[in-house]
Amino acid sequence: MNGPAILANQVEAYHQWKKELIRQISRYRLWLQDNDLYSEDVSERIRRGVELLIEDELTIAFVGEYSRGKTELINALFFAEYGQRMLPSEVGRTTMCPTELFFDRATGSNYLQLLPIETREGDLSLQELRRHPEHWVRHELSEDDPETMRAVLGEVARVRSVSPQEARHYGFSESMLETDTQNPGQVLIPAWRSARISIRHPLFERGLRILDTPGLNALGSEPELTVSLLPSAHAILFLLSADTGVTASDMAIWKEHIDTEDADHRAGRFAVLNKIDSLWDELRPQREVQESIERVRHNTASQLGLRDDEVIPISAKQGLTAKARDDSSLLDRSQLPRLERLLIDRILRQKEELITQSLINDLLGMLQNSQAAMQARLLSLEEERRACSGQAVDREALRRLADRAQTDYDFYYRKLITLRSSRRLMQSQGDILTNMVSESRFNAHAATVRQMMSKSWTSAGMSQAMDHFFELLEGDLQNLLAEGRLAERMVEAIYRRYNEDTRGRHLEPIPLRAGRHVIAIRELRKRATRFRRAPGNLLREQKWLIRRFFQVMVTEARTLHERVRRDVERWPGEALLPIMQFSMEQKQLLEHQVRRIRDMVRHDRDSKAERERLTNTISDLRRQLELADAMQRQIRRPAPTLSQQKVVNISGIA
Repeated sequence: MNGPAILANQVEAYHQWKKELIRQISRYRLWLQDNDLYSEDVSERIRRGVELLIEDELTIAFVGEYSRGKTELINALFFAEYGQRMLPSEVGRTTMCPTELFFDRATGSNYLQLLPIETREGDLSLQELRRHPEHWVRHELSEDDPETMRAVLGEVARVRSVSPQEARHYGFSESMLETDTQNPGQVLIPAWRSARISIRHPLFERGLRILDTPGLNALGSEPELTVSLLPSAHAILFLLSADTGVTASDMAIWKEHIDTEDADHRAGRFAVLNKIDSLWDELRPQREVQESIERVRHNTASQLGLRDDEVIPISAKQGLTAKARDDSSLLDRSQLPRLERLLIDRILRQKEELITQSLINDLLGMLQNSQAAMQARLLSLEEERRACSGQAVDREALRRLADRAQTDYDFYYRKLITLRSSRRLMQSQGDILTNMVSESRFNAHAATVRQMMSKSWTSAGMSQAMDHFFELLEGDLQNLLAEGRLAERMVEAIYRRYNEDTRGRHLEPIPLRAGRHVIAIRELRKRATRFRRAPGNLLREQKWLIRRFFQVMVTEARTLHERVRRDVERWPGEALLPIMQFSMEQKQLLEHQVRRIRDMVRHDRDSKAERERLTNTISDLRRQLELADAMQRQIRRPAPTLSQQKVVNISGIA
């Protein structure tokens, strides 16, 4: 496998792996129904798991100063088949606004949406504006007409000529803007605040999402980028130029927006040393050229505090040319496939691990519970068959089996009643937890801080008010953590008694995990500290600063708060689900067993016929257990690695 197929094939393989997981989850649902083990609780949990897989996305952010080749690299990775640059990436400051590339799977349409820079004067955040299409300028895109599509996409790079005063009004630092040579005294600012490009592409259809960011000035003037969009990316590709190395502005972006102590790009942060073709020299041996590239790579890694293998030297320009011309030799020299392999090895693997942690382990636990119930049923059927092994049915043995099954049935019936009572108690505890993170409580905190900021006339006072907002939120989450631990201890006691009563069943409770939310709000608080300490913000007028704080920091805090609230509302109903599922399955199976045995005792059945019937039933049950084993093996199967791939052509996949 080489060239353009590398990344495309692996993303397709990852997509097929998810599809297979969805298929196995559907098989498990049908298996539960076929074996009369289905319940609404289990159904709801399965439904959420399928939604997690369907909605799963993979976001890669391209970050760097102007003219480092971010957009050229995106062209090389995703649009080479058009044989031309679809996104504007000529010399100079081409990407003037943050640009998201994805495919709108909900509408299935291609379009360009542009958000006018004037929206910075309003109160709505970027996150809120995404839900209001009337604020965006929309252009339809046609895949059948690449030239027109390229011309429309060029709109992303459009600029406006404004006075320095107006530029400052929109949040730009005048010193970092280009002057308008056609209009003395004027500066150039982006015409658009944000761009969203939905385009049908095999990788975007599979959930890949790209964030292309402008340089340092834009990062500083649009805090939502660094507070929300960049931290939520699964990986960061930091673009540098091999001919300049790490410049002062490169280092500023790295230190201020990427390599921060609260950064959590789980798949990693990587430096892409672009434009290595500037170091190519036909008059020098290839070995010496490569040694020069490796020296620049090592120095770059040292300056950024990365390992050498986290700095990838490439030529996006030559890689794009090679793909467009189908020149494998030039493609190898561009080293673009090396970057594609990195994306595969580190980023897709991380996504697989997240799915394993959040879904697969949970699903396997449910399936193992069901298998344990079926194994118990198998043992009882074999006992019944032994009672029919003689010339006549051993009615006394069957009566003993029926009495024992009835006793076990009564046990699990009582257990379910007790567990349902415990769940109602849990729901009451859940109400207490939910009140700690209620929407009204969040709104009250926001209103308090807005009032504090409005009454403050000093930078110190404004900073104190902003920090107080996070103190209030963190206080609520600390109380949630403490109260949640009490609730978790109550759940653990219920499980402990249950496991003792059911003679060693080792079922584990589902934890609340409130601690992760405390960590998340602390990380957001650190980003808020950088926001309020930014010189450009502290020097702003009060009204502007209040609006920006609420647009950016309060909006992000609200999103996090809503996530906490959803978890807290769901947990009381889920905490006891493993033992409730096991009890319900045992009760159902024992109920069938009692009915079946007593029917055998009441009627004068032929021993041989009963033995054959039970043998067939046991065979069917063993087949069901084999199906469960096969599902378990399939669910455990990891996503295929690159070495396991067959080259497939995905260009025609819808």
